[in-house]
Amino acid sequence: MAEGIVDEILVGGVWRRGAGPLVESRSPVDGRVIAALHGADAADVDEAVRAGKAAAEDPAWRGLLPHQRAKFLVRIADGIAAAAEELARLQTLDTGKSINETRALVASAEGTFRYFAAALETVEESVTPSRGTYLTMSVHEPIGVVGAITPWNSPIASDAQKIAPALAAGNAVVLKPAEWTPLVSLRLGRIIHAAGLPAGLLSVLPGPGTVTGDAIVRHPGVGKVSFTGGTATGRAIGAAAAQKIMPVSLELGGKSPTIVFPDADLEQTLAGLLFGIFSSSGQSCIAGSRLFVHASVYREVVDALVDRARSLRVGPGDDPATQVAPLVAHAHRDKVAAMVDRARKEGAKVLCGGAAPEGEAYEKGAYYLPTILEGLPNDAETCQEEIFGPVLVALPFEDEDDLVAQANDSVYGLACGIWTRDYRKAARVARRIDAGTVWINTYKQFSVTTPFGGMKESGIGREKGREGIFGYMRQKSLYWELTEAPLPWAL
Repeated sequence: MAEGIVDEILVGGVWRRGAGPLVESRSPVDGRVIAALHGADAADVDEAVRAGKAAAEDPAWRGLLPHQRAKFLVRIADGIAAAAEELARLQTLDTGKSINETRALVASAEGTFRYFAAALETVEESVTPSRGTYLTMSVHEPIGVVGAITPWNSPIASDAQKIAPALAAGNAVVLKPAEWTPLVSLRLGRIIHAAGLPAGLLSVLPGPGTVTGDAIVRHPGVGKVSFTGGTATGRAIGAAAAQKIMPVSLELGGKSPTIVFPDADLEQTLAGLLFGIFSSSGQSCIAGSRLFVHASVYREVVDALVDRARSLRVGPGDDPATQVAPLVAHAHRDKVAAMVDRARKEGAKVLCGGAAPEGEAYEKGAYYLPTILEGLPNDAETCQEEIFGPVLVALPFEDEDDLVAQANDSVYGLACGIWTRDYRKAARVARRIDAGTVWINTYKQFSVTTPFGGMKESGIGREKGREGIFGYMRQKSLYWELTEAPLPWAL
């Protein structure tokens, strides 16, 4: 995509200029404007929802059998595969992410559409045990129009994780990508549009959350909202949804613990810890940002980790050698830096990083060095608040009960990593930790077949897995009387 004005959004099946405020995509590498477009306002949202409702209720879509809907998902996956390198480079341009990561995210999006195409034909309705002279069934039906609000840190994968199951379930989707990173979502919209999906089933509406997102959440025609992003925004969406009595799925923030026991394999552990916090430049809700190491090996593990963190390759995302790319925006980099400065005031010792890298290659970019802190108690603000950057806080623990108490002392409950050779200990601790996903001797590995979501303030609801389709459907019960006898009450 050429740099400049990209002034079309997808509204109810029509590509046209949005009526909302101007949205700019800026390069995290040097701050230049990559593209600008007019986002969607409330009137655009209304048009998209109305078109979506009509398309979802049209027998041409609603009457399709599961295997017929699945064909659309396969065609979308084929379109993603055909444009894979373009999509990866566009996402790197827009978000700053390393090209290796964006290639993986595009492959994930393709796989998500293929998985839900296959899973769709395994979704069964059930005949339930009857308690009378009638036949009872439990069936599921589409919600209608679903609002999907996705984050800037992994847009195409997040888009697919919402669009694919929602379409599989028979809905229309109104997608709002993040204001900072709209480009790859708009390109995905063109791929889906080209796959022959009935017009109106997908709208792609970039814009500010306070304008576009709020209009989607509050629109009476939207029957569910699936949101991935910050906890504060998720709480506001939940409050608005409560006024509508509308279901929501909220995948929110995290301050995930990673735990190292004395018997852990050191090489495997160090590689996993580095990947868990510094890949994606730490801009991941599941980042392993609180490191708990048993006191007997604390110094050995932390010192080795610091040495390796200092050697990580920091650079632009389009360089395949880069391990730590720039953050998504200069404003976000400055926020991360301010939180590290606040940690210093709390008494944190900066073992490495704690600043932007120096040199001409970095001076225009939103770079921040991999940073490891120590010397803070678990109840310190730095150990409790999500930083969403390449910042790790290391803490020692004495025994299992001490560890579990500290790890669970958080408002979040999204993910956890455990490093040990003792599978019994791993299983026991994994069940004691408040987290929706626990990795054992690995980290940040995903399968679309396996549900994902959080506990506590990390959110409600689950994405992925065959059951993910049911999250975009309404359950209905059917009763058939099998005799001709009238109800006795009426006699």
